Amino acid sequence: MIYGGIPDLDSKINRCDELNKIINDTSFWNNPDKDKYLKEYNDLNNLVNDISSVKNKIVSNMELLDMDIDNDMLDVINEEYVDIKKNVERLRTETYLSGEYDKSDCFLEIHSGAGGTEACDWADMLLRMYTRYFSKNGYKYTELDRQPGEEVGIKSVMLEVNGKYAYGYLKGEMGVHRLVRISPFDANKRRHTSFASVLVTPKIDNNIDIEINDSDIRVDIYRSSGPGGQGVNTTDSAVRITHIPTGIVVTCQNERSQIRNRETAMNVLKNKLYYLELEKKNKEIKGIQGDMMTIGFGSGKRSYVMCPYTLVKDNDSGYETSDVDRVLDGEIGEMLEKNIRS
Repeated sequence: MIYGGIPDLDSKINRCDELNKIINDTSFWNNPDKDKYLKEYNDLNNLVNDISSVKNKIVSNMELLDMDIDNDMLDVINEEYVDIKKNVERLRTETYLSGEYDKSDCFLEIHSGAGGTEACDWADMLLRMYTRYFSKNGYKYTELDRQPGEEVGIKSVMLEVNGKYAYGYLKGEMGVHRLVRISPFDANKRRHTSFASVLVTPKIDNNIDIEINDSDIRVDIYRSSGPGGQGVNTTDSAVRITHIPTGIVVTCQNERSQIRNRETAMNVLKNKLYYLELEKKNKEIKGIQGDMMTIGFGSGKRSYVMCPYTLVKDNDSGYETSDVDRVLDGEIGEMLEKNIRS
Protein backbone atom coordinates (compact mmCIF):
# COMPACT_ATOMS: atom_id res chain seq x y z
CA MET A 1 0.00 0.00 0.00
CA ILE A 2 1.21 3.49 -0.80
CA TYR A 3 0.31 5.92 1.95
CA GLY A 4 0.72 9.57 0.93
CA GLY A 5 3.38 8.52 -1.57
CA ILE A 6 5.43 6.63 1.05
CA PRO A 7 6.25 2.98 0.29
CA ASP A 8 4.51 0.27 2.31
CA LEU A 9 6.06 -0.32 5.73
CA ASP A 10 5.59 -4.09 5.94
CA SER A 11 8.94 -5.17 4.47
CA LYS A 12 10.84 -2.57 6.51
CA ILE A 13 9.04 -3.52 9.73
CA ASN A 14 9.72 -7.20 9.06
CA ARG A 15 13.41 -6.51 8.52
CA CYS A 16 13.50 -4.46 11.75
CA ASP A 17 11.94 -7.37 13.62
CA GLU A 18 14.44 -9.76 12.07
CA LEU A 19 17.38 -7.56 13.06
CA ASN A 20 15.95 -7.05 16.54
CA LYS A 21 15.96 -10.84 17.07
CA ILE A 22 19.56 -11.08 15.84
CA ILE A 23 20.69 -8.26 18.14
CA ASN A 24 18.95 -9.73 21.19
CA ASP A 25 20.41 -13.18 20.69
CA THR A 26 22.79 -14.13 23.51
CA SER A 27 25.62 -14.82 21.06
CA PHE A 28 25.22 -11.51 19.20
CA TRP A 29 28.23 -9.72 20.74
CA ASN A 30 30.50 -12.49 19.50
CA ASN A 31 29.25 -11.96 15.95
CA PRO A 32 32.00 -10.40 13.77
CA ASP A 33 29.29 -8.53 11.82
CA LYS A 34 27.65 -7.00 14.93
CA ASP A 35 28.55 -3.41 13.98
CA LYS A 36 27.01 -3.85 10.53
CA TYR A 37 23.79 -5.27 12.00
CA LEU A 38 23.55 -2.49 14.61
CA LYS A 39 24.02 0.21 11.99
CA GLU A 40 21.43 -1.33 9.67
CA TYR A 41 18.96 -1.71 12.54
CA ASN A 42 19.40 1.86 13.77
CA ASP A 43 19.12 3.36 10.29
CA LEU A 44 16.10 1.25 9.36
CA ASN A 45 14.39 1.73 12.71
CA ASN A 46 14.76 5.53 12.44
CA LEU A 47 13.30 5.47 8.93
CA VAL A 48 10.37 3.27 10.01
CA ASN A 49 9.63 5.53 12.97
CA ASP A 50 9.75 8.63 10.77
CA ILE A 51 7.40 7.08 8.20
CA SER A 52 5.04 5.83 10.92
CA SER A 53 4.94 9.30 12.48
CA VAL A 54 3.98 10.93 9.17
CA LYS A 55 1.42 8.20 8.52
CA ASN A 56 -0.21 8.79 11.92
CA LYS A 57 -0.42 12.53 11.28
CA ILE A 58 -2.10 11.92 7.92
CA VAL A 59 -4.63 9.54 9.49
CA SER A 60 -5.33 11.98 12.32
CA ASN A 61 -5.92 14.91 9.96
CA MET A 62 -8.14 12.85 7.67
CA GLU A 63 -10.28 11.90 10.67
CA LEU A 64 -10.56 15.57 11.68
CA LEU A 65 -11.69 16.51 8.18
CA ASP A 66 -14.61 14.09 8.56
CA MET A 67 -15.74 16.03 11.64
CA ASP A 68 -17.49 19.36 12.01
CA ILE A 69 -14.53 21.71 12.59
CA ASP A 70 -14.22 25.50 12.68
CA ASN A 71 -12.02 27.70 10.50
CA ASP A 72 -9.27 27.94 13.13
CA MET A 73 -8.89 24.17 13.20
CA LEU A 74 -8.93 24.09 9.41
CA ASP A 75 -6.04 26.60 9.37
CA VAL A 76 -4.07 24.34 11.72
CA ILE A 77 -4.69 21.35 9.45
CA ASN A 78 -3.55 23.36 6.43
CA GLU A 79 -0.32 24.33 8.21
CA GLU A 80 0.31 20.70 9.17
CA TYR A 81 -0.36 19.67 5.57
CA VAL A 82 2.58 21.80 4.40
CA ASP A 83 4.90 20.14 6.93
CA ILE A 84 3.56 16.67 6.15
CA LYS A 85 4.07 17.18 2.41
CA LYS A 86 7.66 18.32 2.98
CA ASN A 87 8.39 15.30 5.20
CA VAL A 88 6.76 12.91 2.73
CA GLU A 89 8.99 14.20 -0.06
CA ARG A 90 12.07 13.86 2.15
CA LEU A 91 11.17 10.31 3.16
CA ARG A 92 10.35 9.31 -0.40
CA THR A 93 13.79 10.53 -1.42
CA GLU A 94 15.51 8.67 1.42
CA THR A 95 13.93 5.39 0.33
CA TYR A 96 16.01 5.72 -2.86
CA LEU A 97 19.23 6.09 -0.86
CA SER A 98 20.04 2.44 -0.27
CA GLY A 99 23.58 2.35 -1.65
CA GLU A 100 26.41 1.08 0.51
CA TYR A 101 27.78 4.56 1.23
CA ASP A 102 24.69 6.74 0.78
CA LYS A 103 24.46 7.39 4.53
CA SER A 104 28.16 8.26 4.76
CA ASP A 105 29.86 11.62 5.15
CA CYS A 106 31.80 12.67 2.08
CA PHE A 107 34.54 14.76 0.51
CA LEU A 108 33.43 17.35 -2.05
CA GLU A 109 35.95 18.93 -4.41
CA ILE A 110 35.57 21.78 -6.86
CA HIS A 111 38.15 22.35 -9.60
CA SER A 112 38.14 25.30 -11.98
CA GLY A 113 38.40 24.38 -15.65
CA ALA A 114 38.65 26.09 -19.00
CA GLY A 115 38.20 29.84 -18.74
CA GLY A 116 41.06 31.22 -16.61
CA THR A 117 39.93 34.02 -14.29
CA GLU A 118 36.31 33.39 -15.26
CA ALA A 119 36.57 29.72 -14.28
CA CYS A 120 38.19 30.53 -10.92
CA ASP A 121 35.39 32.96 -10.13
CA TRP A 122 32.81 30.35 -11.20
CA ALA A 123 34.41 27.72 -8.94
CA ASP A 124 34.11 30.20 -6.06
CA MET A 125 30.43 30.77 -6.91
CA LEU A 126 29.83 27.00 -6.76
CA LEU A 127 31.60 26.84 -3.40
CA ARG A 128 29.26 29.53 -2.08
CA MET A 129 26.23 27.66 -3.46
CA TYR A 130 27.13 24.42 -1.73
CA THR A 131 28.19 25.95 1.59
CA ARG A 132 24.96 27.95 1.79
CA TYR A 133 23.02 24.74 1.12
CA PHE A 134 24.96 22.98 3.88
CA SER A 135 24.28 25.77 6.37
CA LYS A 136 20.57 25.84 5.58
CA ASN A 137 20.17 22.06 5.86
CA GLY A 138 22.12 21.20 8.98
CA TYR A 139 25.30 19.85 7.39
CA LYS A 140 28.69 20.59 8.91
CA TYR A 141 31.63 21.16 6.61
CA THR A 142 35.36 21.63 7.02
CA GLU A 143 37.60 23.17 4.40
CA LEU A 144 40.60 20.85 4.06
CA ASP A 145 42.36 22.58 1.21
CA ARG A 146 42.02 25.70 -0.95
CA GLN A 147 44.11 26.80 -3.93
CA PRO A 148 43.28 30.44 -4.68
CA GLY A 149 43.04 31.81 -8.21
CA GLU A 150 45.76 34.11 -9.47
CA GLU A 151 43.41 37.11 -9.60
CA VAL A 152 40.06 36.10 -8.12
CA GLY A 153 38.20 33.03 -6.93
CA ILE A 154 39.70 29.58 -6.47
CA LYS A 155 41.54 27.05 -8.60
CA SER A 156 40.34 24.24 -6.34
CA VAL A 157 38.88 23.50 -2.92
CA MET A 158 38.19 20.33 -0.93
CA LEU A 159 35.55 20.10 1.80
CA GLU A 160 34.73 17.36 4.27
CA VAL A 161 30.93 17.27 4.59
CA ASN A 162 29.30 15.67 7.64
CA GLY A 163 25.59 14.94 7.99
CA LYS A 164 22.80 12.46 7.36
CA TYR A 165 22.96 11.02 3.82
CA ALA A 166 25.68 13.52 2.87
CA TYR A 167 27.13 11.29 0.14
CA GLY A 168 23.70 10.07 -0.97
CA TYR A 169 22.45 13.58 -1.61
CA LEU A 170 25.66 14.96 -3.12
CA LYS A 171 26.92 12.07 -5.26
CA GLY A 172 24.74 13.20 -8.17
CA GLU A 173 26.62 16.53 -8.28
CA MET A 174 29.69 14.86 -9.75
CA GLY A 175 30.46 16.21 -13.19
CA VAL A 176 31.19 19.37 -15.13
CA HIS A 177 29.19 22.49 -14.28
CA ARG A 178 28.92 25.15 -16.99
CA LEU A 179 28.18 28.87 -16.52
CA VAL A 180 27.13 31.28 -19.26
CA ARG A 181 27.02 35.00 -18.31
CA ILE A 182 28.11 38.50 -19.20
CA SER A 183 31.60 38.63 -17.76
CA PRO A 184 32.17 41.13 -14.92
CA PHE A 185 35.86 41.02 -15.89
CA ASP A 186 35.33 41.96 -19.55
CA ALA A 187 35.32 45.70 -20.22
CA ASN A 188 33.41 45.04 -23.46
CA LYS A 189 30.64 43.17 -21.55
CA ARG A 190 30.83 40.10 -23.74
CA ARG A 191 29.22 36.78 -22.93
CA HIS A 192 31.60 34.13 -21.55
CA THR A 193 31.30 30.40 -20.86
CA SER A 194 33.12 28.98 -17.83
CA PHE A 195 33.57 25.46 -16.53
CA ALA A 196 34.27 23.80 -13.20
CA SER A 197 34.16 20.17 -12.11
CA VAL A 198 32.65 18.76 -8.92
CA LEU A 199 33.99 15.50 -7.50
CA VAL A 200 32.31 13.64 -4.61
CA THR A 201 33.81 10.70 -2.71
CA PRO A 202 32.25 8.91 0.27
CA LYS A 203 34.15 9.06 3.54
CA ILE A 204 35.01 5.47 4.37
CA ASP A 205 36.15 4.11 7.74
CA ASN A 206 39.72 5.22 8.44
CA ASN A 207 40.53 1.63 9.40
CA ILE A 208 40.05 0.41 5.83
CA ASP A 209 42.71 -2.03 4.74
CA ILE A 210 44.56 -0.11 2.06
CA GLU A 211 48.32 -0.52 1.85
CA ILE A 212 50.20 2.44 0.42
CA ASN A 213 53.89 1.89 -0.26
CA ASP A 214 56.22 4.78 0.46
CA SER A 215 57.72 4.29 -2.99
CA ASP A 216 54.29 4.89 -4.55
CA ILE A 217 53.80 8.37 -3.15
CA ARG A 218 55.50 11.75 -3.42
CA VAL A 219 55.01 14.13 -0.50
CA ASP A 220 55.49 17.87 -1.00
CA ILE A 221 55.50 20.36 1.88
CA TYR A 222 54.72 24.02 1.24
CA ARG A 223 53.38 27.15 2.87
CA SER A 224 49.63 27.35 3.27
CA SER A 225 47.69 29.92 1.26
CA GLY A 226 44.28 31.50 1.50
CA PRO A 227 42.30 32.15 4.69
CA GLY A 228 43.66 30.83 7.96
CA GLY A 229 45.31 31.74 11.22
CA GLN A 230 48.70 33.37 11.46
CA GLY A 231 50.42 30.07 12.23
CA VAL A 232 48.82 28.38 9.23
CA ASN A 233 50.01 30.98 6.75
CA THR A 234 53.56 31.52 8.05
CA THR A 235 54.82 27.95 8.39
CA ASP A 236 55.50 25.18 5.87
CA SER A 237 52.62 23.04 7.14
CA ALA A 238 50.59 22.35 3.99
CA VAL A 239 50.94 18.84 2.57
CA ARG A 240 50.46 17.57 -0.98
CA ILE A 241 50.54 13.80 -1.55
CA THR A 242 50.71 12.39 -5.07
CA HIS A 243 49.91 8.71 -5.57
CA ILE A 244 52.19 7.94 -8.50
CA PRO A 245 50.51 4.75 -9.87
CA THR A 246 47.07 6.38 -10.18
CA GLY A 247 47.97 10.06 -10.45
CA ILE A 248 45.61 10.94 -7.59
CA VAL A 249 46.70 14.15 -5.83
CA VAL A 250 45.47 15.07 -2.34
CA THR A 251 46.32 18.29 -0.51
CA CYS A 252 45.53 19.48 3.00
CA GLN A 253 46.39 22.78 4.68
CA ASN A 254 43.68 23.46 7.27
CA GLU A 255 45.80 22.56 10.32
CA ARG A 256 48.86 24.34 11.72
CA SER A 257 50.59 21.01 12.20
CA GLN A 258 52.33 19.43 9.22
CA ILE A 259 51.84 16.04 10.89
CA ARG A 260 48.06 16.57 11.23
CA ASN A 261 47.77 17.74 7.63
CA ARG A 262 49.72 14.71 6.41
CA GLU A 263 47.53 12.38 8.46
CA THR A 264 44.36 13.94 7.04
CA ALA A 265 45.72 13.83 3.48
CA MET A 266 46.66 10.15 3.85
CA ASN A 267 43.17 9.31 5.13
CA VAL A 268 41.60 11.08 2.16
CA LEU A 269 43.97 9.25 -0.21
CA LYS A 270 43.03 5.91 1.37
CA ASN A 271 39.35 6.74 0.87
CA LYS A 272 39.91 7.56 -2.78
CA LEU A 273 42.00 4.47 -3.49
CA TYR A 274 39.53 2.19 -1.70
CA TYR A 275 36.57 3.69 -3.53
CA LEU A 276 38.45 3.50 -6.83
CA GLU A 277 38.98 -0.23 -6.28
CA LEU A 278 35.28 -0.71 -5.53
CA GLU A 279 34.35 1.17 -8.67
CA LYS A 280 36.76 -0.89 -10.75
CA LYS A 281 35.23 -4.08 -9.44
CA ASN A 282 31.79 -2.83 -10.43
CA LYS A 283 33.08 -1.47 -13.76
CA GLU A 284 31.62 1.91 -12.85
CA ILE A 285 34.64 4.17 -12.62
CA LYS A 286 33.21 7.70 -12.59
CA GLY A 287 36.40 9.70 -12.40
CA ILE A 288 37.60 10.13 -8.83
CA GLN A 289 40.89 11.45 -10.20
CA GLY A 290 40.78 15.07 -11.24
CA ASP A 291 42.50 14.40 -14.55
CA MET A 292 39.98 11.72 -15.51
CA MET A 293 37.37 14.37 -16.23
CA THR A 294 37.67 16.80 -19.12
CA ILE A 295 36.64 20.20 -17.79
CA GLY A 296 35.57 21.97 -20.92
CA PHE A 297 33.39 21.81 -23.99
CA GLY A 298 31.84 18.47 -24.85
CA SER A 299 31.06 17.36 -21.31
CA GLY A 300 28.45 18.61 -18.88
CA LYS A 301 26.52 17.76 -15.77
CA ARG A 302 24.59 21.00 -15.43
CA SER A 303 24.29 24.37 -17.16
CA TYR A 304 23.65 27.70 -15.43
CA VAL A 305 22.69 30.32 -18.01
CA MET A 306 22.42 33.97 -16.95
CA CYS A 307 22.43 35.56 -20.41
CA PRO A 308 20.68 35.98 -22.88
CA TYR A 309 18.02 34.20 -20.77
CA THR A 310 18.02 32.62 -17.30
CA LEU A 311 18.00 28.84 -16.96
CA VAL A 312 19.46 26.10 -14.78
CA LYS A 313 19.27 22.73 -16.51
CA ASP A 314 20.50 19.43 -15.10
CA ASN A 315 21.38 17.11 -17.96
CA ASP A 316 21.08 13.92 -15.88
CA SER A 317 17.65 14.40 -14.30
CA GLY A 318 16.12 16.90 -16.73
CA TYR A 319 15.44 19.35 -13.89
CA GLU A 320 14.97 22.95 -15.08
CA THR A 321 14.32 26.30 -13.42
CA SER A 322 14.63 29.91 -14.54
CA ASP A 323 15.49 31.11 -11.02
CA VAL A 324 19.28 31.01 -11.34
CA ASP A 325 19.86 33.41 -8.45
CA ARG A 326 17.89 31.21 -6.06
CA VAL A 327 19.88 28.13 -7.05
CA LEU A 328 23.21 29.92 -6.67
CA ASP A 329 22.04 31.09 -3.24
CA GLY A 330 22.00 27.48 -2.10
CA GLU A 331 18.38 26.47 -2.77
CA ILE A 332 19.32 23.22 -4.49
CA GLY A 333 17.38 20.70 -2.38
CA GLU A 334 14.65 20.12 -4.97
CA MET A 335 17.26 19.64 -7.69
CA LEU A 336 19.24 17.14 -5.56
CA GLU A 337 16.07 15.13 -4.86
CA LYS A 338 15.17 15.06 -8.56
CA ASN A 339 18.67 13.72 -9.28
CA ILE A 340 18.28 10.96 -6.70
CA ARG A 341 14.95 9.81 -8.13
CA SER A 342 15.94 9.96 -11.79
